[in-house]
Amino acid sequence: MDVHEAALRWTQVWTTGWVQKDTEAIVACQAEDGVHWSTPFSSPHQGRAGLRKYLQEAFASEVEPTQARFAIPLVRGDRAAAEYWALCRYASGPLTISGCTMLRFNAEGLVIESRDYSYVKPGHQPFPFSW
Repeated sequence: MDVHEAALRWTQVWTTGWVQKDTEAIVACQAEDGVHWSTPFSSPHQGRAGLRKYLQEAFASEVEPTQARFAIPLVRGDRAAAEYWALCRYASGPLTISGCTMLRFNAEGLVIESRDYSYVKPGHQPFPFSW
């Protein structure tokens, strides 16, 4: 398994999956027993079922399609890091979410651990870094 290819696939799936609210495409990138932390101080979402539930709840709160972009991931060993920027709209108004996801992959190229670190700002901030 090539971790760089797996990480690129993950960013591509998330880029379109977030916009299309395609929970199943995103969940398919995670190992059955993978763990996802949506924030570092909350309990992790266990397995594909936990990630699916989290995504369904998160996507349900968005009232308009999101615009999302991911940077080319940085890879070392079985780990990768990918920055992202998303313009979202909720009932409370528009938000910009900027963050980074830390990933660890298994031998099949599926995510066994992911941790999100993000910042949220009211309004829509332009995409940075020539994204």
